[in-house]
Amino acid sequence: MNCEDCSFYVYDEEDDGWYCSVDMDEDDYAHLLLGHSRECPYYRHEDEYQIVRHQM
Repeated sequence: MNCEDCSFYVYDEEDDGWYCSVDMDEDDYAHLLLGHSRECPYYRHEDEYQIVRHQM
């Protein structure tokens, strides 16, 4: 998984940078930084056509 493909990875025009917009608590963030989990539990693949397929 790559953060650049995640729906929560957004661009902030004021800071001119990308960041993760998931609202996680300190414990979750610490586990993510320390590498206790192999994959991000919040990862969601950005799918631009999900809404269109749902409407069909």
